[in-house]
This record gives sequence, C-alpha cells and structure tokens, in this order.
Amino acid sequence: MSNIIVLPLIVPVITAILLVFLRQNIMIQRILSLCTLGFVIFISVVLLLEVQQQGVMRIDFSGWLPPFGILFVADSFAVLLVFVANIVAAICIVYAFFTIGEHYEKMYFYPFVLLMVAGVNGSFLTGDIFNLFVCFEVMLLASYALISLGGGKVQLREALKYVLINIVASWIFLVALAFLYGTIGTLNMAHISLRVTEAGADPLITTVGLVFLIVFSLKAGLLLFFWLPGSYSVPPTAIAALFAALLTKVGIYALVRTFTLLFTTNTEVTHTILGIMAGLTILAGCMGALAGRDVRTIASYNVLIGVGFIVAGLAIGTESALQGVTYYLMHDMVVKAMLFLAVGMMIYVTGETLIDNMSGLIRNYPFFGWLFFIMMCSIAGIPPLSGFLGKVLIGQGAIEGGNFVLLGLGFLSSLIVLYSLLRIFLSSFFGETILSIEDEKPLPKRIVLPLTLLSVCTIALGIGAESMAPYVKDAAETLHTPSIYIDAVLNGEKWKGEVNK
Repeated sequence: MSNIIVLPLIVPVITAILLVFLRQNIMIQRILSLCTLGFVIFISVVLLLEVQQQGVMRIDFSGWLPPFGILFVADSFAVLLVFVANIVAAICIVYAFFTIGEHYEKMYFYPFVLLMVAGVNGSFLTGDIFNLFVCFEVMLLASYALISLGGGKVQLREALKYVLINIVASWIFLVALAFLYGTIGTLNMAHISLRVTEAGADPLITTVGLVFLIVFSLKAGLLLFFWLPGSYSVPPTAIAALFAALLTKVGIYALVRTFTLLFTTNTEVTHTILGIMAGLTILAGCMGALAGRDVRTIASYNVLIGVGFIVAGLAIGTESALQGVTYYLMHDMVVKAMLFLAVGMMIYVTGETLIDNMSGLIRNYPFFGWLFFIMMCSIAGIPPLSGFLGKVLIGQGAIEGGNFVLLGLGFLSSLIVLYSLLRIFLSSFFGETILSIEDEKPLPKRIVLPLTLLSVCTIALGIGAESMAPYVKDAAETLHTPSIYIDAVLNGEKWKGEVNK
C-alpha cells in the first residue's frame, strides 16, 4: 500500500508529458487533466484513511533504507494538503475550460498546470530536503511558463520580477542546503532532526535554520512580499486563482515542516523571528488591502494577510495553534481560489478593475452576488464557514502560549479583511447598476459552477469540521511531537540507538 504515496507526483508528470503530444486536441487535454486530478484526489483519500489506521507511512525509492536513500513520507498533515490542493486545482481547471480560450490551451496550458500540481504534491510528500528543492523547482518552472502565458507587456514585466525573486530564493536555498549538509552530514529530514537535537542549540545550526527561514519566507510571501501583488494580478483569472491557492501554501508548508521537525532546539530565536515577520506581514497586508482601489490588488493583499496569520500560528507553536494552522491552510486554499475567481468574474462582466467604477451588480447577477457574500464571510472567519475554526484554534493557542500581540494582530486582521471585502461588496454589488440590459454580459452557469463548487467546499469544511477533526488532530500531534515522524521514518528506537552509538 505504501507504493501509492508516489502517485500524486508521478501520475500528473506522466499525463503532462502525454498532453504535450496532444496539443491540438483540446477536448482530450481537458478530459485527461481533470481525470488525473480526480485520480490524485482519490489516492489522497485512500492515503488519509491508511495513515489514520497505520500511522505515518513511507516509501523508500530503489530499496535504499533511510537515511541513505530518497523517500516520500505520508503523514496526515501532508496528505490533507495534497487532498485539498488537488480539489482546488481541479475546480480551477474546470473554470479554465470555459474562460482561458483555445489560444492559451494550445500553448501547453494543461501540461504546465499538471507539472505545477505535481511539484506541489511532491513538496508536501517528500521526506528529503534536497528533494524538496527539486519539487519546488518543478513547481516554479511550470509557474514561470504560466505567469508569462500570453505575453502581454505588463504581464511580462511582472513575470520577470516573479522569476528573478524566485531564482534568487532558489540560489539561497542551494547555499543553505550546502551549509546544512556540511554541518549535519545528512539530507533526510528525520535524520536531520536527530542530528540537530544531538548538537543542541548550536549557533551555526541556528544560523543555517535562519537562512532556510529567509528562503521559505521569500517563496511564501512572508514580509518580503513586494513581488506578490503585481505577479498575482496580471495572469488570466484561472492561473491567478491557482497561484493564490497553491504557491504561497507550499512555502508555508516548508516553514511549518522546517520549524516543527528540523530546527527545534533554539525556538526562542527562530519562533520569535517568525512571530515578528508574521506580525509585520499582517500589518503590511492590512494597509495594502485598505489602500487598494483595484479589486485584484485588494485580493493580492488579502493573500498576504492569510500568509501572516498562518505563520503566526506556527510561531505560537502550541498543539492547538498547529491544529488551527492545519485547518486554516486547507481553508485558505479554497477561499483564495474563490476570491480570485470572483474578482475575475467581476472584471469580465464590467470590463473594469476599480471598485469605484462598479456598482449594482447584484441586480444583474444575484446568484453571483451571494456567492461573493459567502466567500467574504468565510475569509473573515464568520461561523459556520471554514475560516472560523482555524482562527479560533490559533487564538486558543495564542492564549495558552501568552502571545497576546499576535492574538490581537490576528483578530484585527479579520476585521480589516471583512472591511476590505465588504467595501468591494457594497460598492460593486449594491447601488445604481452601471449595466443596462443592452450592455449586460451573460454569465453562463458553467462559468459560475466553479465558484459554486468552492462555496460548497468552504461550507463543507466549516460544517464538517467534526468529521475532519481526527485527521487534523493527528496532523497537529505529528507536528507538535516530531518523534512520531522520526520513529516512522527511521524505524523507531532501534535506529535512534544506533545513531547515538
């Protein structure tokens, strides 16, 4: 059964290669892409059930036992993220069917999306930190192609900025890997954890950990976010929604895995810096969301607020906070895709991007208006939608850990998010309509369908939180107690004894 752990990486890659040869056959590309993501969703459900029964699972490539070989590891945290990421990717692809246009579809849109999703899945599942770098690069190379697809002047300018910042981050990542291997002598994540624990609060290891913090912060948009608002606002809507839902989440996942498993001996330094960066990112995101008049810019700054809030939960570090981080990561994938799809639909029907130039849309598109309202309430954390429980658990963790500054910033950000989106809702959907009957563009049901499906997902994650609770608790326990992960990967106490000798 452990052999299926590799399928979320392998199957999308194989399909992407196949689709390169089917460039002219758009319908087959659509069907195969959707079936591939559906298959990965099924595999992730099977893995989630198996992990719940058997504990953390692993696959050793070529029969090389850890720490000498490359391996994939499936724990509840990783598999939950694979599950939700592929659901969101599938829904965004359905939206692309009806909006992206054949011109883009014949420019290898579907192969690049599948390669990006394969990189995301591999990043979540790998148990080797060099393999994390490889999966990151697979994801980023595909995203470079997607962000520049179409080649508009503004798009290419923002794409250049996006590519340059990620190339710099990847270079720093390689340097950090070299220092880590030179210091610790291993790249297996579980083995790194053991070696770091043996070394104690070594200043050199702490420095290496801080270099990794810079790398993953760049990729997540934490504090060093200047590239994000522009880069996420120029691609076609389906691509922007995929980026907002998935790319920053991989950076956040890497931060969570790094500072709950690898570098846990000097948390006074690392978690304090994480908390400061999270707080500053929340503040910067709030200021950008309040100042913005362009709906795409407001949406991009809301991505930053979400990043800061999740990392604040990591900085708090209690088991309750880590449960909140897990819930909120799943929620954020869904609602950020919703936000960008909704913004894209608003621009499509009005031809405008400034909220001052939109009004009265709810009279022309009432169903769309109330879908936007559901999304707004979910992002703000209003019960019983998916954002509520994650915020409550992170808040509970902050109270338990005495992190009242982060608690205050986190819940202040909820009010700012609600205000920024309510401003769009009231300005754009209410008031005198700007669209006459003659100017009104049809909004076909097939275009509204993806937003409807994401609304169902955010409602289901909120109302069905109790059914998800065992998996989320297991994920948080594994993050909070690294020995669970280490024992599963390194065959328990026997291996640890051999290492200590």
